[in-house]
Amino acid sequence: MRAPSRLLALLLACGLVLAGPASSRAAGPTEGAAPPYDGDLMRLAEILGALHYLRPLCGVTAEAQRWRNEMQALIDTEQPSDARRAKIIASFNRGYSSYAEVYRSCTPAARVAVDRQLDEGGRLTHEIVVRYGGN
Repeated sequence: MRAPSRLLALLLACGLVLAGPASSRAAGPTEGAAPPYDGDLMRLAEILGALHYLRPLCGVTAEAQRWRNEMQALIDTEQPSDARRAKIIASFNRGYSSYAEVYRSCTPAARVAVDRQLDEGGRLTHEIVVRYGGN
């Protein structure tokens, strides 16, 4: 199984991009509205929740808190409203619980799921950075 270092690097870049310059957070006509990357961010939160469950299940004990910490870093960077924060956390929890209901041990299918989550998470993060990084 490949290491998730590329996804981690992209998450860091994503966090830096999502924060944007302070001037972009100034009050404006869309204040309080979800950013254009919100759907991708919610999916990314689900993926992080899935990885938080699956990676330790499949023996990567060094990552016991890594994916939760990555999600927390994104939340800290985003500084969402309370309602949006709850939505992000719900997405993370949905990702975690959906795999916890299916996998009780690390099976070949669980390993495939990990690889797919890492691939999709990397792709989503890259797309967010490319599309919205110039804000």
